[in-house]
Amino acid sequence: MIISPTPIIYGLIFVAVLLLVQAIYILVFGKSISLNNKVNRRLALLEKGGQREQVLEQLRKEMTQHMNVKGIPLYSILASKAQKANIAFSPRQLVLIMVGMTMFAFLGLSIATPAGVGTRLLLAFAMGFGGVYFWVNGKAKKRMQLIEEQLPEAVELMVRSLRVGHPFSSAIQIVAKEVPDPLGTEFGVIADEAAYGREVSESLKHLAERMDMQDLRFLAVAVTIQQQSGGNLAEILDGLAKVIRARFRLFRRVKAITAEAKWSGMFLSSFPFFVLLIIQVFKPDYFDTVKDTAYFIPTALVVFTFLGLNILFMKMMVNIKV
Repeated sequence: MIISPTPIIYGLIFVAVLLLVQAIYILVFGKSISLNNKVNRRLALLEKGGQREQVLEQLRKEMTQHMNVKGIPLYSILASKAQKANIAFSPRQLVLIMVGMTMFAFLGLSIATPAGVGTRLLLAFAMGFGGVYFWVNGKAKKRMQLIEEQLPEAVELMVRSLRVGHPFSSAIQIVAKEVPDPLGTEFGVIADEAAYGREVSESLKHLAERMDMQDLRFLAVAVTIQQQSGGNLAEILDGLAKVIRARFRLFRRVKAITAEAKWSGMFLSSFPFFVLLIIQVFKPDYFDTVKDTAYFIPTALVVFTFLGLNILFMKMMVNIKV
């Protein structure tokens, strides 16, 4: 039996691209960009001797830089994910990393595989740009999940601060000091902006739109209404914290109920590709008798089109909106 190592090499090069991007990110920015640190990124930068105004300017630039250049071709696909992930790399640096990863993948493919130049270029582009997108998307999902988990605790912390007599600006500052990243730094920026004269409600609205998170919109609306019409903000936020926790429990329950269906959909969608990979590894000459015929390419295109539609419909069936 002839075993082809080529598909395995492709997979290893793709994994190497992901690990290399993560290594560069940690090497450039250190542990301050790690999520869920006890000392959030803002406090870490201040402890290193950074001035409050400089740290605020740096953090605000990191938070908005990707959406400001979403008109760049191909980068628009990545901009929204990079903003939600709060990638500290500038758009230019991220594009350079994509190019560098493409060159790295091309070098690896040239050394380890006998594929033609055109095939290597196509695969290198897919691994370099696709690998960076996959890495950024994973960062964005993890960060959004952490914000969803931290938000009820942050609101309850603000409620306790308000009930002991602290003003709302002080409650925001307490959250900025006590809550780890990512929410700690976000509220730290809001506290710094309030110190320089910006309305807290405006900062909360900007955060909610940037993160595209409904619970943050609820918080921004509650604070805005209280500022305009008055009322007991502690009681309003206490009720909001209960609503957010109830929504979070509901989402988790729906996720648990639909887990089997989602895994079934993933299995049914990925199984044909897995079988194709196994065939290419253990019997690479399996399609030799038909690949030169006139019907091979059209038939393959039809098959992959139906597989794509299968993935789309499977995702629609298990993606339950709450």
